[in-house]
Amino acid sequence: MKIYTIGVYNSTEQQFFSKLIDNNIDTFCDIRQRRGVRGSEYAFVNSNYLQTKLNELDIKYAHILDLAPTSEIREKQKIEDARLGVQKKSRDVLGSVFTREYKNKISSFDFDEFYDQLDRIGASRVVFFCVEEKFTACHRSIVAQEMKERFKLEVIHL
Repeated sequence: MKIYTIGVYNSTEQQFFSKLIDNNIDTFCDIRQRRGVRGSEYAFVNSNYLQTKLNELDIKYAHILDLAPTSEIREKQKIEDARLGVQKKSRDVLGSVFTREYKNKISSFDFDEFYDQLDRIGASRVVFFCVEEKFTACHRSIVAQEMKERFKLEVIHL
């Protein structure tokens, strides 16, 4: 099994889905709390459209809400972004408070069972998705690192 991460900001629909196709992704894990994006620019990653498109591409879809940051954790990152004068779309890294609290949240997540579920469905190229362009500015990097460390998996950030 190989792990990938992908964001959507600064990608067109064609670029986004081409990355999935070009890397032979077979399982798409949506780890957003809210599965919608405001505005038409990124409507292609709103849940219903996204799931329909992935189905057409024969890519399995799963929404893993337990890996999404809570509203409270997200609010702390918003406060940090405001303090630093950066917008979510241009952030380069996650704040230390977000990172600490998110790692604490997922410490109770059963990664072993999750890995077994992926294995049972034949997942070999699994992508973790959230919206931020830079993986270093998104919780998906923390999830990918956890999978890498626990299961000695290769991680590729698209």
